[in-house]
Amino acid sequence: MSNAIARRRKGYEHEIEIREHRLIGDEPERRGGTDKGPTPTELLAASLASCTAITVEMYADRKEWELGEVEVEVDFTESEKEVPAGFDVQIRIPAELDEDQRERVLRIAGKCPVHKALAADNVQIKDHLQTGG
Repeated sequence: MSNAIARRRKGYEHEIEIREHRLIGDEPERRGGTDKGPTPTELLAASLASCTAITVEMYADRKEWELGEVEVEVDFTESEKEVPAGFDVQIRIPAELDEDQRERVLRIAGKCPVHKALAADNVQIKDHLQTGG
C-alpha cells in the first residue's frame, strides 16, 4: 500500500508528502493558482511516464538487453462531453530492436502498475470525510 498526503500551503498550492519526499502541486495562474508546481493531472501523466520507463527498464535488465536511455513521454487529454479522458504514451529507445523485442516491450509497458490501475474497470476509490480537528 502506498500513501500520499496533500496539505494546503497557499491558494491551490499543496505540498505533497510521499514517504520522506516532498513535491508541490498547484494550478496555473489562468486557473487561479500560482503555478508553483505541476497540476494533479500532470503529476498523473508523470506517474504513468515514470512507471512505464521503470517497468520497461526492469524487464530489459532481466533479459540482459541494452536499451540505452529510455525516454517515455505521456500526453494527457482531459475528458470533454462525450469524449473520455485519454493518455498517449510514446516510448523512445535508442537501441535497435527486432520485431519480437518491440512487441514484448510494448506488452510489458502496458503491465506497469500505474497503466494497469488507470485501465482497470474494477479500480475502487473510496472517499471518506473527517471534520473538526
